[in-house]
Amino acid sequence: MSNEPRVRIPAKPAFPPSNAPVRGTAQATVRRITGVPSGRPPAGGAPQRSTTARSSASMAVGTLISRILGLVKGVVLGIAIADTTVADVFEGSNYLPNIIFLLVAGGVFNAVLIPQIAKASRQPDRGSEFISRLLTLGVTGLLALTVIVTALVAPIMEAFTSFSGGQLRLAITFGLFLLPQIFFYGLYSLLGQILNAHNAFRVYAWAPVVNNVVAIAGLLAFILVAGSSRTHQHTVDNWTTTETLLLAGTATLGIVVQSAVLLIPVKRLGLELRPRFGLRGTGLGLTAKIAGWTMGTMVIGQLSYLVVLRVATISAGSKPDGAASGAGGIPGIYEFNRATELYIMPHSIIALSIATVMFTAMARAAAAHDFSGLRSSLSAALRTTGVATVFASIALIVLSGPLGMLFGGNSQISGRQIAITLAILAIGAPFFSVYFILNRVLYALEDARTPFIIQCIVVATSVAMVLGAAALPPRLIIYGLAVSYTLNNFIGPFLSHHYLKRRLGNYGGGRILQAYMRFLAAALVAGVAGELALRVFGSSSPDGFMWTSITASFVTLAVVGPVMAVVYFLMLKVLRVHEIDDVVGPILAKVRSRISPQG
Repeated sequence: MSNEPRVRIPAKPAFPPSNAPVRGTAQATVRRITGVPSGRPPAGGAPQRSTTARSSASMAVGTLISRILGLVKGVVLGIAIADTTVADVFEGSNYLPNIIFLLVAGGVFNAVLIPQIAKASRQPDRGSEFISRLLTLGVTGLLALTVIVTALVAPIMEAFTSFSGGQLRLAITFGLFLLPQIFFYGLYSLLGQILNAHNAFRVYAWAPVVNNVVAIAGLLAFILVAGSSRTHQHTVDNWTTTETLLLAGTATLGIVVQSAVLLIPVKRLGLELRPRFGLRGTGLGLTAKIAGWTMGTMVIGQLSYLVVLRVATISAGSKPDGAASGAGGIPGIYEFNRATELYIMPHSIIALSIATVMFTAMARAAAAHDFSGLRSSLSAALRTTGVATVFASIALIVLSGPLGMLFGGNSQISGRQIAITLAILAIGAPFFSVYFILNRVLYALEDARTPFIIQCIVVATSVAMVLGAAALPPRLIIYGLAVSYTLNNFIGPFLSHHYLKRRLGNYGGGRILQAYMRFLAAALVAGVAGELALRVFGSSSPDGFMWTSITASFVTLAVVGPVMAVVYFLMLKVLRVHEIDDVVGPILAKVRSRISPQG
């Protein structure tokens, strides 16, 4: 299961995102409805391009800061509750609002509403009437959905998790505070797409930063009031209402604030929005028919994650409610989520950025039926992405120990469990990005049916492997899930490659494979250098420096990470890998422009 949902939601502990690359289909839908080719330069010349560049830069900075704060939040969460059974209960409960929103409303928001908002914004009233009707329907529907789901919190928690007894009761309590996030996820998505349709991108990109700040503040308040997991043994038996408010309450408060900050810029658009009921004649039915395959792809993917959630929480049943989870040495959903967040990071920061930039070229080539240009763009995208993701994969494996300790809340047991899970997941990281890019080409060709078929096959194999993991002993279930994710990351690209080769012909598979082998050779040398450097920090000893604390792990990463990067860069130069220039060149050009007197 791969690729992330295109509805922007705040980063939170969750499984790798769903296999529904909707943005390409949304653009294709806009082309069908408006007749505007994807990637056509906007009217307005240089000033428009300059404004777009500034907005893109601001969005990139906001996204980067949000990612960094998300990592900080993960570290602080680990300090607060890592190595406790409560951590597993909270993780399982906190995942449900995410998946329920994407399952019930996410596909509609992505595939149906976004292109309609873009179309309506071109009307003489700038979409005022349509957006008013859309907001009225959306807010009403989201509120009804949230109320129903929250009222059914007990059977929902019992059906979709494997918690029981005191753990289930605590999960239900958490759910009462966390499930209202569904409404605010939807409101954030609606308001954000309204802003995007009117070229007001910045606040939408920066809002998750505010969410992370609120969440971090709440976790720090929790540690101040209730103590860290190292100083106070938080258990299901001794958990209090105050601790629930500080942990789950502030998690939801961050989502509330994130959506609320968008109200001001939406008001400044001057659209004169007001409650309006009815959507007759708006064209939503036509768009829904066009986007049906995409919606189906997202729904299938999200349903599979409900199975994963159920299996991932099985191990919690083997942990005592009155003691820290580390006492049994059994990894749980907390360790699994921290590992998946780390393993998906290179894709989110590197591969997604490269693919997004290159998707414009692919979409233009597809629209012009320039299959030679499309093959060339696809080959370049895969090779440019690979030069970063192959190294990231080896780096995550080598550095899994200090990374695990960084998020393990000063617990060596939890840190090692995260490290093992991360090392297994990292093996498939490059293929995760390959799958994403190959599916992007299918969407550029306006083919949403094939990704749906591929998704069904991938989900079927994934569910079979996940259920197989459920049959393992409790201490191996999480590792079994990690193996299932890695194997699935091989299956997805294989299927997409098969379909694309039939559609496009040979798009340079031999050249791509040769490039990846050079990347791997360089990364392995860097990995050996990193492993030797880790020995200096005591990686081979259970009592070594890097296993002692979060601070020690951070110091280790700060030294060994750059060493590996330098060795990798030098090896790429020795092997005459030109793709590195495509990654580093634009960065160096920007740096030079900043420091030059003319800049």
